Amino acid sequence: MPPTPDSAAAQTLPPPAPLRPPNTASALEEITERADTVWTRDNGRPVKIQSADRSELRGPHGRVAIVDGCRTPFIKSGTDFANMDVIDLASVAAAELVARTAIAPDEIDLSVFGVVVPALFAPNLGREVVFRTSLPFRIPGVTVNLACASSTRAITFGVGSILSGESQVVLAGGAESLTNVPIQFSRKAAQTFMAASRAKTLPQKVGAFGKLRPADLAPVAPAIAEYTTGQSMGESAEKMAKENDISRRAQDEIALLSHQRAAAATEDGRLTAQIAPAFPPPGYDKAVTRDNGVRADSSMEALAKLKPVFDKRYGSLTAGNSSPLTDGGSAVLLMSEEKAKALGYTPLDYIRSYAFTALNPGDQLLQGPAYAAPVALDKAGVKFSDIELIEMHEAFAAQILSNMKAFASQKFAERELGRGEPLGVVDLDRFNVTGGSISIGHPFGATGARVVTQLLYELRRRGQNLGLVTVCAAGGV
Repeated sequence: MPPTPDSAAAQTLPPPAPLRPPNTASALEEITERADTVWTRDNGRPVKIQSADRSELRGPHGRVAIVDGCRTPFIKSGTDFANMDVIDLASVAAAELVARTAIAPDEIDLSVFGVVVPALFAPNLGREVVFRTSLPFRIPGVTVNLACASSTRAITFGVGSILSGESQVVLAGGAESLTNVPIQFSRKAAQTFMAASRAKTLPQKVGAFGKLRPADLAPVAPAIAEYTTGQSMGESAEKMAKENDISRRAQDEIALLSHQRAAAATEDGRLTAQIAPAFPPPGYDKAVTRDNGVRADSSMEALAKLKPVFDKRYGSLTAGNSSPLTDGGSAVLLMSEEKAKALGYTPLDYIRSYAFTALNPGDQLLQGPAYAAPVALDKAGVKFSDIELIEMHEAFAAQILSNMKAFASQKFAERELGRGEPLGVVDLDRFNVTGGSISIGHPFGATGARVVTQLLYELRRRGQNLGLVTVCAAGGV
């Protein structure tokens, strides 16, 4: 009997490719021996980066100094800060910073704060901080939303204000309360409520609700998802783990480093020195002084037992190697170099350069640092090997490793950046030496100022000068 067309076609198909062996590489192996397994676009043109170089970061009153910074404890959502909103959290950090630095309130020219989910009743957080901390009402307040990089952007907006001569002293920072996220109703319910509010008589108000059904009143749960792709940040990071071929072992090693280093820095006072004690309502009688997500007892064995969260069958991202939902606030005080000297301050350090980039969120959502960091270093006039400490925001261990692989990859340098050589291999002994977002937590709007302050405190303690901060953000920024 002659073969059917289908069976004949089947006989000519090539044999299936063998399954790729399981990846059990360590974090160090991923960023050295396996760096070129990082994902790149096919025939993509190098990405254009926005940046500010060293020559531009000197205004009519000199360079921009970061005088000091502090933050609230970073607390897991739904716990100690459950009754505090973003205004409360930002103001605790801001008030403590004003007190620590003893800056005269009349010297402050601008308040810039970042937040991703603002308070519905008071959306301009930067202005509300002025009111809540009893600063002069003449100080303008501005609010920034750049996802996880919101307070980093708040800092650079403050830098721009100082460099232009508009301001000489800027209070910048951010906050997030992921406990108190506003819950929406369906569009039909919202339209009904608005119609009822416009009604002038009771029958009209009742009539407005006539077509409303119980299902229309179901709340719409908030999602940390990309509007353009529909993917949550965790799903996008899981995609990055697969496309960049990152092992579960390597991710758990990064998470363990984060917990171990944050625990050590908490016990010896390096982290607690940066923390403003908070007294949350309703009792105001309990001082919260430490981050409550740091696990001193974390281990590879414990991390390995956790189940994948975003791809339950084939995934490698777990609650243990991802940053938790967190509440917290942070603040930094910026000054022109001339003003800092006139007021007798010794700054933590000066901002030498910065760069931002934005990518297609459907590709590698959280890979922005790999594109922006080389440009920031070029503009600063330094090499990656000159950097003494590196502070990278840990949204997910997979995102950290994806960027580290891109830093070290010759293929990525050529195809994505148009550069002849890679940035370099991250020395894990200089990376997030006092812990990162996986252990400390990640209140979106507050993280950028936290990583900047944490880096500068450790540079000063070690007598070092050059540090690099990277923060990935939703939207591919």
